[in-house]
Amino acid sequence: MSEISTSSPANGTTRCSRQMSFGRKEYEFLKEIGLGPRNLGCYVNGVWQGNGPVVTSVNPADNQPIAEVSEASLEDYEEGMQACDQATKIWMQIPAPKRGEIVRQIGDALRVKLHHLGRLVSLEMGKILAEGIGEVQEIIDMCDFAVGLSRQLNGSVIPSERPNHMMLETWNPLGIVGVITAFNFPCAVLGWNACIALVCGNSVVWWDLWSNKR
Repeated sequence: MSEISTSSPANGTTRCSRQMSFGRKEYEFLKEIGLGPRNLGCYVNGVWQGNGPVVTSVNPADNQPIAEVSEASLEDYEEGMQACDQATKIWMQIPAPKRGEIVRQIGDALRVKLHHLGRLVSLEMGKILAEGIGEVQEIIDMCDFAVGLSRQLNGSVIPSERPNHMMLETWNPLGIVGVITAFNFPCAVLGWNACIALVCGNSVVWWDLWSNKR
């Protein structure tokens, strides 16, 4: 629920001040995933925050507002980047199989809320429910793939021109990886990139792009 729009509400959000529909019965499931009438849209260093503009998430099927989101401010962004920089120094030192275990736990947590999260994607993006659930399932599948990959990050043994010598090649993390996802695939593209980046020892900054025209 972090997309923004200043024009068409077709992408699921708009800047408006209409009465929230959060109290409607069909939206009760949102409480099960920790959402309320107003939500913080930036997750930094283990804490939800958002000191930027407030935007309204809209259901494109009926053009009715769902809930509000406080966006990240420039200060939130800077704090987040500093936190990522510090976290990367620790994360890259953790053995890859241990990183894979943590990514596996992320996938397990998503499984518990799979249908609720899928309904949220369907609600905001205007997708059929099966595709919304499929988006979240894509992240879960990539978590599973990344767990296996974490035990296959092999290096190389390279022959040397010097007698009785050889060269060893190992892969090093890049550092901070940015993942920008289009509004119509907010979850699947995240899973394809973030899960792999994490097991490879990188930290991830995710920006859910509100429009592919930007």
